[in-house]
Amino acid sequence: MTAERIDVRGPRFGAALTAVVLAAVLISGSAPLLALQTLVFAVGAVAGVQHSPYARLFRVAVRPRLSAPTEFEDPAPPRFAQSVGLFFAVVGLAGYLVGPAWLGLAATGCALAAAFLNAAFGYCLGCEMYLLLRRAVG
Repeated sequence: MTAERIDVRGPRFGAALTAVVLAAVLISGSAPLLALQTLVFAVGAVAGVQHSPYARLFRVAVRPRLSAPTEFEDPAPPRFAQSVGLFFAVVGLAGYLVGPAWLGLAATGCALAAAFLNAAFGYCLGCEMYLLLRRAVG
């Protein structure tokens, strides 16, 4: 576990924005919009979830308006979740750009479902996958 801990509300805020973007992709069929979300996932997966564009927006625009955080978490599980989101976004982008179209819809829908679960209920599927894999590996 890393020494740097993050406010648990940040990833949940990011998941809410992600859900809105992915819903817009499903409604519009916009590959460029999905490409932007793919970039957001890539930054979160590579640089760390605390450095993603949505985390920066949370720190600058949202967190100053909230009470001090009372819960913190290790950034590793949300970072892994960003990697899972990146995988689904890349598959979705491939489906939208080269086909089949159903692949783009299905992959985007899966990513949307995961983002919605985190945003609405605080249940992070990617984080749970991380914990299961960590236990399995030892």
